[in-house]
Amino acid sequence: MIEISGLSKSFGAKQVLRGVDLVVPSGQSTVIIGGSGTGKSVLLKCILGLVQPDGGTIRLDGQDIRNGARDAFLARFGMLFQGAALFDSLPVWHNVAFRLLRGSLARPKAEARAIALDKLRRVGLDADVADLFPAELSGGMQKRVGLARAIAADPEIIFFDEPTTGLDPIMAGVINALIREIVSEMGATAITITHDMSSVRAIADRVAMIHAGKIRWEGPIADLDTTPDPYIQQFIHGRADGPIGTLR
Repeated sequence: MIEISGLSKSFGAKQVLRGVDLVVPSGQSTVIIGGSGTGKSVLLKCILGLVQPDGGTIRLDGQDIRNGARDAFLARFGMLFQGAALFDSLPVWHNVAFRLLRGSLARPKAEARAIALDKLRRVGLDADVADLFPAELSGGMQKRVGLARAIAADPEIIFFDEPTTGLDPIMAGVINALIREIVSEMGATAITITHDMSSVRAIADRVAMIHAGKIRWEGPIADLDTTPDPYIQQFIHGRADGPIGTLR
């Protein structure tokens, strides 16, 4: 379980996070929604330790993440980056096995390749793509490779950053289905950031909306459409009129 309490972060005079409180239950898929610039990505970076918060705490299974060994902490995570973020100079299998070839998770090269091929099969890619380079793949295939890399080390916690950005509706549906299946199979804890309401409905057990640097609403996906909260209703229906300010 991830427990976030009173998290704050400013960049100069701009206060991005203003006391975020959120609990991410173990073994469930939590999706964080909100408009651009509301602090979703900053929150994710704080959890990963890429950005140091100004105040508040983040606890993983009851322990403050600042107090543990950094490598051991990161070994528990996997991440699918927006745009897949593959290494262009490395073949597909090497991208998937990247974490298995170095650091505390290092395996013999042959074993790492075998794991990579297995994970590629799990996301629907044949072994014949393993020695191709990312530039030789379609956008949807690159996203699948990114997903295979995210699960290569069998992480306990997986982050998905805008997993369907740039994909057509059919491929977005395929990726959403894969995410849901894989998270369920692994029993992993998942945190997803997305603007795509189709993704929210496909992969979420719980939803949290961040607005003005705070969690505005949080609850099970089943309650999303029926909550009277005007911020939620404006966001999920894409309405121009409402309490969320828009540029005109």
